[in-house]
Amino acid sequence: MIEFETWWLLTLPLFFGLGWFAAKYDTGGGWRGLGRRNELPDSYFRGLNFLLNEQADKAIDAFIDVVRIEPETIELHFALGNLFRRRGETDRAIRVHQNLAERSDLQPAEREHALYELGQDFLKAGLLDRAEDAFNRLEGSRYAAAALDHRLEIAQMVRDWPQAIELARKLSRENDGSRRRELAQFHCELAEQALAAQPPDLETARRELDEATRADPRHPRPLLLAGKAALADDDAEAAIAAWRGVARASPEYLSLAAEGWLDAHQRIGRIDEGIEALEVVQREHPSIDTFAALAQARAARDGIAAARAWAEQAMQQAPSLLGLEKLLAMKLQLVDGAERAEVELTQQLIQAQARRLSRYVCRNCGFKARQFYWHCPGCNEWDTYAPKRSEELERG
Repeated sequence: MIEFETWWLLTLPLFFGLGWFAAKYDTGGGWRGLGRRNELPDSYFRGLNFLLNEQADKAIDAFIDVVRIEPETIELHFALGNLFRRRGETDRAIRVHQNLAERSDLQPAEREHALYELGQDFLKAGLLDRAEDAFNRLEGSRYAAAALDHRLEIAQMVRDWPQAIELARKLSRENDGSRRRELAQFHCELAEQALAAQPPDLETARRELDEATRADPRHPRPLLLAGKAALADDDAEAAIAAWRGVARASPEYLSLAAEGWLDAHQRIGRIDEGIEALEVVQREHPSIDTFAALAQARAARDGIAAARAWAEQAMQQAPSLLGLEKLLAMKLQLVDGAERAEVELTQQLIQAQARRLSRYVCRNCGFKARQFYWHCPGCNEWDTYAPKRSEELERG
């Protein structure tokens, strides 16, 4: 039995054949001649036979012959190349479209089409340099905007953020600011790089964060990074001010800076204020990361027994297997003997399940990760991760 995708391959040349006959039919006088010249080329039928016998390689060779004999078959050639690409047979797609692009008798519009398809073939095959070269050659053509989109995709794949910013700005101008959110992310990526340097390049980080805020004033990431930069500069007040902006506009994201928030308050001697404010956010937007940061801060301030009592009460309000694991870890510090062995056994039993539930999940492709990502490693989309673990998402 021929597979579904093979049937699709078969329908295309069949439809082409019907169109070819229609093109040869004269509505005023029937068929325009019955000679050999007006019949479909033999290579066309050879190609159909190869497809019926699932010999795709030989079918491609046959259809290339059809293209050489009959210019009208160019669209068939494009269709076959696109089908091969969608099937993941990028080497065959490249062969089809490269053959078209190199033809000397091709019209300019058809050559641009072939070049665009070839660029997509190279991109799908992971040949990024060759894909970028193909898309660069389409500037000023009718495929210029689509080629720019693919060039931006490549810049993100290789993490060339300055190039990504340049391309996104150009696309944003052409599409009424539709790339602003991505622009903010690109500037934030440069800010992250500056903060990761040794020593941190705070001037560059702040400049990039200003650009990110101008691109998208409502995005939480620039404020989260501004707080991180301020704390790296030992300016706890500025860090708290930045994170307060997150708490007001996007409180669910404050969990990503929970430890920094408490550290900043500790540095200026206002840990009570920091704990109280963070607990308000935790009650409205429960997060295992905020829970863990608060439990640690309470243990340092009040002692492990008091912290455990608070954690038990918090767990009753928002039950969580991940929270239970952390609660058991606190309990281990307070017990010994037979009770300690029992707690250790319980903790071991839930650890595997807790690890499974502790992943962040991309809502676009389902990619699961131990750490939070702004840019999904699976589908390369931005802002597809919620700042919550999978357990919290399932519970919510």
